[in-house]
Amino acid sequence: MSILVDNHTRLLVQGITGSSGAFHASSCMEYGTKVVAGVTPGRGGQLFEGQVPIFDTVYEARRQTDCNATMIFVPAAFAADAILEAVDAGVELIVCITEGIPVMDMMRVKTVLQEKKSRLIGPNCPGIITPGQCKIGIMPGYIHKSGSIGVISRSGTLTYEAVWQLTERGYGQSTCIGLGGDPINGTSHLDAVKLFSEDPGTEALILIGEIGGTAEEEAALWIKENYRKPVAAFIAGATAPPGRRMGHAGAIVSGGKGTAAGKIEALREAGIAIADTPASMAETLLTNLKR
Repeated sequence: MSILVDNHTRLLVQGITGSSGAFHASSCMEYGTKVVAGVTPGRGGQLFEGQVPIFDTVYEARRQTDCNATMIFVPAAFAADAILEAVDAGVELIVCITEGIPVMDMMRVKTVLQEKKSRLIGPNCPGIITPGQCKIGIMPGYIHKSGSIGVISRSGTLTYEAVWQLTERGYGQSTCIGLGGDPINGTSHLDAVKLFSEDPGTEALILIGEIGGTAEEEAALWIKENYRKPVAAFIAGATAPPGRRMGHAGAIVSGGKGTAAGKIEALREAGIAIADTPASMAETLLTNLKR
């Protein structure tokens, strides 16, 4: 089983004719994802790789192809408008890879999303993959293996590390979702945990967080009260100096909130096994599974 994407997903790519959009659209197609449309204003009527129709607007692409997901590779200055265009067209799942979108732009997007049915993953994220069925994003498909362990992460690199550790040990993944490291994103750790809790094919979770914000603590509280499947977690940024951003725009400790120690304490109180290093993420979960 899986969450959000599977072999029925019909993908649109916004920014499909740009260098990054074209490269990763091709990669998704090679993986087996059904890429049914692209959008680049002014390029309507052309074909991508001789087979995928390009439209001027998301609305037109949605109407003509019945796409139900979109992957956004649009420059940061225009990315929020690209998200809102997809929302307005009624696209169910929006995956925004773009990083560096202004916070004020994302506040506007977040407000609109609260009144709509569309779900946003990202921005500044690697995307989402259900191994063997659908890849939407920039992750290397070959490291994934179909299975029953869900992976939720703010970090793309740490997602790949956890996945490879699982795959090397013979454990596949149901779905892996990269939430993105910006201060304001569409889908939180808690949102993802709730989705996995409803998936009978997911038997355990790896949850990867980092300093900044309170998303991991909120997920931990819900897990403590509602989730009975094994969970392992890792929090990055334990050595980050207070007040300094480390990597992601959202990875900053300020006002005494968002510390690694606070997150780890909340996760432990929820009965979640904590990996001490990135290298032990899979082993921490698997040890918990065998108990």
